[in-house]
Amino acid sequence: MRIEKDSMGEFEVPESAKYGASTARAVDNFPISELRFSRTFIKSLAEIKKACAVVNQKNGLLDENMAGAIIKSAQEVIDGDHDKDFILDIFQTGSGTSTNMNANEVIANLASEMSGITIHPNDHVNMSQSSNDIIPTATNVASVLEVSQGLIPELENLSESLTEKAKNWEKIYKNGRTHLMDATPVTLGQEFSGYASLIKERTTDIQNALDNVRKLAIGGTAVGTGINAPENFGSDVSKELEESLQTSFQEVENHFTRQGAREEIVQLSGSLKSLAVSLFKIANDIRWMGSGPVSGLGELKIPALQPGSSIMPGKVNPVIPEMMMQVSAQVIGNDSTITFSSANGNFELNTMLPVMAHNILESISILTTGTKTFTEKLIVGLEANTEKLDENIQKNSILVTALVPKLGYDTAAEIAKEAVATNNTIKKVLLEKALLSEDEIDNLLDIEKLI
Repeated sequence: MRIEKDSMGEFEVPESAKYGASTARAVDNFPISELRFSRTFIKSLAEIKKACAVVNQKNGLLDENMAGAIIKSAQEVIDGDHDKDFILDIFQTGSGTSTNMNANEVIANLASEMSGITIHPNDHVNMSQSSNDIIPTATNVASVLEVSQGLIPELENLSESLTEKAKNWEKIYKNGRTHLMDATPVTLGQEFSGYASLIKERTTDIQNALDNVRKLAIGGTAVGTGINAPENFGSDVSKELEESLQTSFQEVENHFTRQGAREEIVQLSGSLKSLAVSLFKIANDIRWMGSGPVSGLGELKIPALQPGSSIMPGKVNPVIPEMMMQVSAQVIGNDSTITFSSANGNFELNTMLPVMAHNILESISILTTGTKTFTEKLIVGLEANTEKLDENIQKNSILVTALVPKLGYDTAAEIAKEAVATNNTIKKVLLEKALLSEDEIDNLLDIEKLI
């Protein structure tokens, strides 16, 4: 161990650690969970520190050597060279000050070592900043990167795969279902075109939600007034981030909407929750359509990926739909945490920033990897059981709906009841009762005309 000092006095720090006393105190104070900030959050935090150093140098607040050392040290953190030194629990001070100081101390120590200059974590690395604008900014930057570079491409791949299935299956007929009961026919392609459109709609929702997330808190410092930051600091840092990360960022028009309130993250989380609901519906439908093989619906052949039971040999389960449903459940739960956390913003600061950051980034991450797996291991290899689908549609008593204009509702209902009771087709019952000619029946019950 070594002894370091901060504003509260001396504290022991592991000899090999790049962080200092403030971080070490937080390690001691918050032994709560095994949850840590994500790689993208740490990268985003360092990107902001780097951009701030650039702007502070341009404003004449940092000399070239000091700014250069901070920039180079921040880049090492961006590259992931010091992840082992970002060790703080998610459940910590509500402003995320501990994690901001973790970054400040690591970068300051690295910069001091490489430059031979004493670089202070607060005075130099944290110059013109506050944890109260840095943590919201890092949350937003990380969210934009994760969504635009990860989630959106995977959703587009899923939508394309579902659209391809829809086109391939546009002439495969099946029974529709309402209230879990047989309804008039649809095509398997129509069902999958609906799934594809759901994903396209949710993708648009998420992209629209990013518009507000791109508006950053940086420049607001402690309470949103920008105290101790030079004029235009927020807009200048936003421009540096935009250039460095090659994606759009702007300083928020009113800083009091970003530090005391976090509704742009609530909006993004809400769009992710809607996506989770859509994915749950699609996964659950496929799980049911693939159920069987003897006593289930058996309409789809789900790729067999692994043994399904430790006791029942030969059993294969719909593991990928089940995975997707669990991911969806987690995202829905994360949204509740984010919503409650944002609602608890008090005056000029929300003090539940770390848990909001963790939950929004976890939702984006598991939706990205979950969607990728769902597409590659399920949708691409999904097959239609055309024999079973055709057999079912021929026995569908609800086909009598097409007879209503000719025979009336009550007569058609009697035909349907008899077909179910005798396990016969509608056509056979009609012929036995001599209500219509065979040509009339075939014309009225032509499946393609009913869809």
